Amino acid sequence: MPTGDQATAPLAARGYRLGVTGTFYAEWDRRGSGARRSVGRARRLARALGLDAAGVPVLTVVGSKGKGTAATYASACLAAAGCRVVTVTSPALREDRERIRVDGTAISADVLARLGRRVRDATASLPERRSGEGYLSPSGLFTLAGVLYARAAGADVIVLEAGMGGISDEVSLFPPDVLAITEVFAEHIGVLGDSPAEIAKDKAGVVTAATSAVISLPQRPAVTEAIASTVADRTGGRVKPEVIGTSGVPADLLPTGHGRRNAELGCAAADRLLDAIGCPRPPQERLNRVLSSVRLPGRLSWHHVAGTDTTLLVDSAIDRSGTAAALAEAYRRWDRIDHVLACLPDHKDVAGVAAELADLPVTYVRMPSYRHLRFTHAVPGHWTVVDDTELSRSHLASLGERILALGTVYFIGRLLDLADADTERLFDL
Repeated sequence: MPTGDQATAPLAARGYRLGVTGTFYAEWDRRGSGARRSVGRARRLARALGLDAAGVPVLTVVGSKGKGTAATYASACLAAAGCRVVTVTSPALREDRERIRVDGTAISADVLARLGRRVRDATASLPERRSGEGYLSPSGLFTLAGVLYARAAGADVIVLEAGMGGISDEVSLFPPDVLAITEVFAEHIGVLGDSPAEIAKDKAGVVTAATSAVISLPQRPAVTEAIASTVADRTGGRVKPEVIGTSGVPADLLPTGHGRRNAELGCAAADRLLDAIGCPRPPQERLNRVLSSVRLPGRLSWHHVAGTDTTLLVDSAIDRSGTAAALAEAYRRWDRIDHVLACLPDHKDVAGVAAELADLPVTYVRMPSYRHLRFTHAVPGHWTVVDDTELSRSHLASLGERILALGTVYFIGRLLDLADADTERLFDL
């Protein structure tokens, strides 16, 4: 990985899309204005790859926020039970190979390249994409590559994190044995639906007659009803969503802030999958040891910026409540915050975050190289506005010793890069 101030360039500009791994972004990069992903085209590609079905039990995580935390804890619990677990998440933290992990560890660059060649060759066998036809999305192609790898690696179970939706996402190509639903709110309004209830229907729509359990965090009444009716329709009333309160996992083994609920959801969903496949749950001592080792870079994680006196508290908060939780975590360790970095595209809760940050010094970071993200929302006049290309370790050091960084996961990845954070392994066995 690049180090020092050379780590300021966007991932694409640093060559991560060069060579065979660029296959995952080829149609995305050529998409026209207003184009959408094509799950149908992805289904044809899955068939070309011989993936008519996953062939391995699947635990799928959908929701508006916290999916990565739930997927990580589900994977850790399953691995503690002795299962070989392949986990597919979206997007990556620092490198694309982190999107596919086995027992918590990112696959190698060579393995990703081999998977990229398989995807490239299979894509070449498809009919040419017609004008106006949807594209093969990067997250969908990584999902297919992850399932392909799971088969080759002899995985016992697969954990899939939906990229954005549910039935409208490529995870729907592989019906879940167990579905976990994090909180659903007005994220992607107008894309997945015109209300949180409509969005919930899309996300719960991945359920099929083969699904044995649906586990959900507490939701707003309209969302709860939408999930229940969708699950009932798709399972003939056989499956009723289970709303979890607490999982029984000791609090000191769980993350702080909003992540705690999502972690508990992941643990509960893992238990249901183990029950469904007839695998004993892990011994408590082993489970506790594995869970105590879980690391969640970018989710209330602390990082020292090498060569400086600066420490970062990094969190992917994108709304007012998440920002409040991040501030509370910061003040548990610090008596002051020198500066806040915030990267919030227009579809995030810019106004809510601004209200929570009040009079703190803030730099608002835009990411113009990510052309699917818009940064036109008005921000407070006292905020400094910069592009992400201006960030460097020396720039961070100039802002102070105690910096809180909040925002979209792409931005969080940039900060983890600058801090040279360890994102290779998410838990130990």
